[in-house]
Amino acid sequence: MPGLLRGVARTAVIAGTATAVSGRVQRRQAEKYAERDANIYAQREAAYEQQVYQQQPPPQPAPAPAAAPQVDVIDQLQRLGDLKAQGILTEEEFAAEKAKLIG
Repeated sequence: MPGLLRGVARTAVIAGTATAVSGRVQRRQAEKYAERDANIYAQREAAYEQQVYQQQPPPQPAPAPAAAPQVDVIDQLQRLGDLKAQGILTEEEFAAEKAKLIG
C-alpha cells in the first residue's frame, strides 16, 4: 500500500503544480492581451474622433451684435429746449430729461 499512496501523492503534487503553472500562464496571457486590446481600442477611438472632427464644418464666427443707433445728444437737447419754449415741458421735466441725456 505504501507504493500506492506514494504514487497518488506524487500525482497530486504534479497535478497541483501543473494547475498553478497553467493558471499563471493564463493570467499573464490575459494581461498581455488585455493591454493589447486596450491599445487597439484607444487607436480606433482616436481614429474615429479624428474622422468625426474632419467631417464637421469649421465653426462659424458669431455675428457681431447690431450697433445701437447713435443718438445725437445736442439734437435731442435742442428738441427738449423747443418743447420747453413752447410750454409743453416744465422746468423740472426739462431738467430731468436733460439729466437723462447727459448721463
